[in-house]
Amino acid sequence: GSPITTEERRLREKKHLNDITAARLPPLHHSPAKLLSIEESIAIQIQQKEAYEEMQAKLAAQKLAERLNIKMLRFEPEGEASMQYREVRDED
Repeated sequence: GSPITTEERRLREKKHLNDITAARLPPLHHSPAKLLSIEESIAIQIQQKEAYEEMQAKLAAQKLAERLNIKMLRFEPEGEASMQYREVRDED
């Protein structure tokens, strides 16, 4: 027999797989996995943990507010509403 190239062998194996099964791999939407150093991995894990805890705190506050029927309104201490009942006088 004549030796076949790796490209020919790959095409032959792919054709064989196509004959055996109709299953196809889903398209790769993200970049392939890559190796990270331990420091990078730890930094990412810490960042993800902080984001998760922040999200959990917001969710807990929202659930508590719903349970207590608290409505959050905008508070402007320096706004016009605070000036309506105050009268500023100069000390002469």
